[in-house]
Amino acid sequence: MLSDYAPSAVILFLIKTVDIAAKILIIEQVFTKKELTLEMSIVLLTPLHKFLPYMGLLIYPPLIMLAF
Repeated sequence: MLSDYAPSAVILFLIKTVDIAAKILIIEQVFTKKELTLEMSIVLLTPLHKFLPYMGLLIYPPLIMLAF
């Protein structure tokens, strides 16, 4: 076994690590380097679905409960 933590805690940690790393890379690319590919500009300008902001409310609480 790699660690004594619950597998769901490790999964939650990895998901948040990838999430934060992706946000840092996007912020660096858009605001610091001021380089934006056509695909990235399309993704950033695409409107979000109404349900998407609430996905975290549905996904993270069960993962946190499983982590204990």
